[in-house]
Amino acid sequence: MAATLPATPYDESKKMERAAPRGEPPARRQNVPWADAAFAVLAQGAAWLTLLLLAGIIVSLFIGAAPSIREFGLGFLWSTDWDPVQNKYGGLVMIYGTLMTSFIALLIAVPVSFGIAIFLTELSPGWLKRPLGVAVELLAAVPSIVYGMWGLLVFGPILAEYVQGPLQSAFGTTPILGALFSGPPVGIGILSAGIILAIMVIPFIAATMRDVFDVTPALLKESAYGLGSTTWEVVWKVVLPYTKTGVVGGIMLGLGRALGETMAVTFVIGNFNQLNSLSLFEAANSITSALANEFAEASEGLHQASLIYLGLILFMITFVVLSFSRLLLARLKRGEGSRT
Repeated sequence: MAATLPATPYDESKKMERAAPRGEPPARRQNVPWADAAFAVLAQGAAWLTLLLLAGIIVSLFIGAAPSIREFGLGFLWSTDWDPVQNKYGGLVMIYGTLMTSFIALLIAVPVSFGIAIFLTELSPGWLKRPLGVAVELLAAVPSIVYGMWGLLVFGPILAEYVQGPLQSAFGTTPILGALFSGPPVGIGILSAGIILAIMVIPFIAATMRDVFDVTPALLKESAYGLGSTTWEVVWKVVLPYTKTGVVGGIMLGLGRALGETMAVTFVIGNFNQLNSLSLFEAANSITSALANEFAEASEGLHQASLIYLGLILFMITFVVLSFSRLLLARLKRGEGSRT
């Protein structure tokens, strides 16, 4: 009599398969021949719609600014005149205020945002990382008019009493520094607007830097730490080269927010259409604040056309900044290729 072999798990599984009822075959997926073509047409249409909107904005700005362009030409860019009574207009004061406040904002916001991103990704303890990250992101949700009111009512007096006053006392007689710190101690001006803008753009730049730092492969950082690198060396030689595109993109995002900000700057810049000195505490004006203050009451003709001319200049400034960032990234990529 032949001995029976013990049942194996394979035999048991086959028995269960035979015992189980056969299910219905899966339904065959129906191919819709026009679906891919329709999707491609919609996607391409969205891209062309964006280009058409951009072209429409440019054409509208040129048409609206045409009277001012014919009257003042490129001299509008370096003229300080702004007299609606005599129909004399120049945009240098607003251009200077826009560029200077944005430069001050980036000068403050980029290092602070970089420090926040590095702390959140490399140094922060686990229990603090999430609450601090949420707090930074919440700053971006504060309306700009709230920043402006806080800057005018709270920050401005503090800046005048504890910063401008001591600086004027210390450097008031110095030829160059004294001119930079001159002006009435009221706490409004280019420096105040630049600091408020920096506070506003820090959440955008810091959040972008944190996200791009997080995508750096852990293997690269752990390998650098294993070779004895310090945290700063890992950040400078591993994280930044790997994420430089995202870092530059975050900085450009912050710069775009600073260039286009209106209400906060209007509250604290002073809205003064004369360039009497290059003092950081001198009341000035920007393109966006000039548009917000005067466009609703501007009469048709050169006044309205000059304001639209300012909008066209702001558009061109943004375009130049974006082009410069693209050239910078291209140069960085070529530099990497030459090193490898």
